[in-house]
Amino acid sequence: MERPYILHLFTPGAQMSPFDINMAADAGYQVLAPYCGVTLDGVAALTQDTIFSRSPKGLARTGIFIGGRDALLAADMLERARRALVPPFAVSLMADPSGAYTTAAAMVACVESVLQQHHGSGLAGRRVLVLGGTGPVGRIAAVIAARCGADVALSSHGGQATAASAASATGQRFGVTLGAVSGAGPADLQASIADAEVLLACAAAGVQVVGAADLPAARRLRVVADLNAVPPEGVAGVGVMDDGRPIEGSPAVGIGALAIGNVKYQTQQQLLRLMHEAEKPQVLDFTQAFERARVLRGGSVA
Repeated sequence: MERPYILHLFTPGAQMSPFDINMAADAGYQVLAPYCGVTLDGVAALTQDTIFSRSPKGLARTGIFIGGRDALLAADMLERARRALVPPFAVSLMADPSGAYTTAAAMVACVESVLQQHHGSGLAGRRVLVLGGTGPVGRIAAVIAARCGADVALSSHGGQATAASAASATGQRFGVTLGAVSGAGPADLQASIADAEVLLACAAAGVQVVGAADLPAARRLRVVADLNAVPPEGVAGVGVMDDGRPIEGSPAVGIGALAIGNVKYQTQQQLLRLMHEAEKPQVLDFTQAFERARVLRGGSVA
């Protein structure tokens, strides 16, 4: 009898995301086994239980997916799982906490594509401000943009200290330099967006972080990407379906949540299918997600 495709899903949270379970099933996994409340120290034992229960040949039909809501913890859990493999006993591994890795990858790939289309160059040297920058998507989008050569700063409505703490921890973990600014009130926000060429709006759903009255302060703005699909829009004038559409009252063009979401969905599905179909074990995080998202937007793999 042919062995089934099994995906073990680890999360430090109370439940695994139904979104990820549906995506894994659609990618071809037949048995989906969620493990909740997984600690960093518990990852190695679970990984080795996974790999030693099948022959090396059978492990080609086995994978581990790491979820949760913490972008840095997920990276650490992925590394613990990778180090627990004992070749030839090895399985494919993927991390995508709260969809943050694939969403951030899609967001930055869309911005890069629109910059190339409208201005003939990408993110290198651009001033990028991440609104809602202390959350999982904001942190990873900042890291990807920084790796593309952008000058990136995180903004937080909690103020400068909150943003600086997130920027320091994230930058140290992933080997990039991130700045920090306060987004605690209208004056701080308008001051922070004055020199920004790219805005990545990663705030909570239904929260407008940049209103129409704020936009005139952003004189150098070129592209705005907004993840908010719940009214009102996160950045005034950016519709959910926009993909390079001019923003009224601004020199910039906008990219909306559903345009980004389409690329995110395809990226996550392709990575899960890669795990499912690969003959050799894969280790997948936001780096591979960004490579895929770039190709989906018509670019090249970094």
